[in-house]
Amino acid sequence: MAEALVLRADILKAAVFACIAALATGFGVDAEARVTKIVINTTTSPYGAASFGTPGHPVGPYEQLDGTAYGEIDPEDPANRVIQDIGLAPRNERGMVEYSTMVSILKPVDMGASNGAMLLEIVNRGNKLDPGFYNVGASANLPQGDGFLENQGFTLVWVGWQADLVQPTGQPPLVTMSAPIAHHHRMGVIKGVVRSEFILNKAPSRAYPNSQPILADSSSNTPGYPSANKDNSYDRMTMRVLQNDPKILIPNSDWAYGDCSSAPFPGTPNPQMVCLRNGFDTNHIYELVYTARDPIVMGLGLAALRDVGSFLRNESKDDHHNLNALAGQIKWSLLNGISQSGRLLRTFLQLGFNRDEQLRQVFDGMQPHIGSVRNYINVRFSQPGRLAGTQHTEKQYPGPEGPLTYERSYDPFTEQEGGLLDRCEETRTCPKIVHTMTDTEYWEASGAFDTVDPSGTRDLDLPDNVRIYQFSSTQHGGFSPAASLPTKTNGTCKNLVNANSYTYNIRALLMALFNWVSKDIEPPPSSYSTLASGHLVPPERLVFPAIPGVSPQNLWNTRVVYRRGEHYDADDVSGVISIEPPRARHEYPTLLPQVDVDGNDIGGLRSLTLMVPLGTYTGWNVRAAGFSEGDACDLTGSYIPFAATKATRDSLHDPRRSLEERYGNLSGYMSAVHAAAAQLEAAGFLLHDDMRSAMQFAASRASEAGVRPTTP
Repeated sequence: MAEALVLRADILKAAVFACIAALATGFGVDAEARVTKIVINTTTSPYGAASFGTPGHPVGPYEQLDGTAYGEIDPEDPANRVIQDIGLAPRNERGMVEYSTMVSILKPVDMGASNGAMLLEIVNRGNKLDPGFYNVGASANLPQGDGFLENQGFTLVWVGWQADLVQPTGQPPLVTMSAPIAHHHRMGVIKGVVRSEFILNKAPSRAYPNSQPILADSSSNTPGYPSANKDNSYDRMTMRVLQNDPKILIPNSDWAYGDCSSAPFPGTPNPQMVCLRNGFDTNHIYELVYTARDPIVMGLGLAALRDVGSFLRNESKDDHHNLNALAGQIKWSLLNGISQSGRLLRTFLQLGFNRDEQLRQVFDGMQPHIGSVRNYINVRFSQPGRLAGTQHTEKQYPGPEGPLTYERSYDPFTEQEGGLLDRCEETRTCPKIVHTMTDTEYWEASGAFDTVDPSGTRDLDLPDNVRIYQFSSTQHGGFSPAASLPTKTNGTCKNLVNANSYTYNIRALLMALFNWVSKDIEPPPSSYSTLASGHLVPPERLVFPAIPGVSPQNLWNTRVVYRRGEHYDADDVSGVISIEPPRARHEYPTLLPQVDVDGNDIGGLRSLTLMVPLGTYTGWNVRAAGFSEGDACDLTGSYIPFAATKATRDSLHDPRRSLEERYGNLSGYMSAVHAAAAQLEAAGFLLHDDMRSAMQFAASRASEAGVRPTTP
């Protein structure tokens, strides 16, 4: 009864806001809907006849609806004027700016059996990640894996937002959107300076193409902004091995705007391709600074997420009387994003897009994951596929600028004060937030400054609507609990990749967010490294064990204040960049998680694997020979196994205790696992239904690691 009263109160509040907006503009509510048309083209059953649910709560089979949403926004609306170049976008006869976006909905066939929650994932470079990320054991033959998301009854939604993507040939389709190109008044072409990096990570035995897309590397499936010049005489390309090495100028006679894949240098002229006479290799960072043309109004992607999310939750039909497939079925709306998408989520929130044009709150809860900085979608000539800076790759791109904290904080380096919640607090549309990150975010992406003031001298108190969890000693992309322990490196990195999985922890926290939004049950207390506890320290105070051949020395990224031009707004990561490369002004302090005698993080949320470790797990790895050896291996952690026996570890001069010394045999190991699992469940970091499978996977990994079998 109490939940029903709360729901009715929320609906009444939204209705009052909508009526006020309608009266103010002189139009009815239907006229305010920004999604003007939504067309579902196909309905499929991706999981066949498989049925989902939990004991006592059957959900049944799922179906997938794919189509396109067409939207328009008012460029004069204050909520939309923040979009870079919206005033230079073409308008229709009603003075509106139009866009279209792909929409994909995976829902229970019987929506009455759903949990009432829409989980809208911000796609990563057009890719859906949630099913393979939360569901364990997904494969080509079993795409749903263990069906965790479906068993809970979530309605999963994906909406395109990145307007510079093209569909790859012979691969699954990307979820993309279409946005207009900005022009000066009277249709004049807009030009501007753009910087692009080229880094190759292919195996040394493969032949490298001499050509790369003009926005190569992590801006995958992106043709890039065309060069405004037919020749390269106005532009500059350099190369260097390590991030901090001097840049060596490549003579303009050795590269061209062209495609050399089927023609010798300088190739077939192409303003969106770069051909290097002697080819690109894996041992260099290549940097091109050039004059581009035709910037996309990329910030419209933020409006698309807002408007489609609002439409699916609130409207019954579009302007053409096409029905909303989810009409009346969504009680709670959640938004999540992973990596690039997590950074975009924080940008979406900070720029005020969690309120729609009818003044309603769009999403009740948000889960930004491994996105500790922000995305620079809202910049002229934006390259939203970039990493926003790691120690080795794309370090100087926008995104790490402050504010990074949810609460307001003062930055002595920029002399600015602010927080990510400033706009939503003004409009009373702030969601409940469960923010999660890995050890890699501390090493590569300024993660400590999500919770510490910019001077690096004190911990900040989190707002009441925010929880932050550090998945201790984990790597950026995680590790599947169903995967076998790595036995060889990936070729680019020196060490084995990190085998510490946080999958079961993030599943528990997703359900904690859902319960917080739907039942007002608060999640577990935040868990992350702090200055006060001594678990967050400057690099010189990091005490890493003396493991032969392993060292984190100089592998951390540094955060820098850059000057990018007078028309660039660092606070909002918006505007126009006119200085490339940017000019460094100040360097922030660096803070890293302190480790124990094994080299594992002391603070934060320790997984089952970390509580009963089989080795050292780090958020950093080092690049191998031929791949800019000595710099950090981007977004990749390390797994340094413990020796199986004391005799072996003595022979290796390894200071860490062996598996034999720690656990004796498999029985001793599993006894510790059971105790750790019970502790995690009691703390709210492991679901009861996940305990058995989590312990089974732990047993399998222990056997692979060399834990001695239990004596009969």
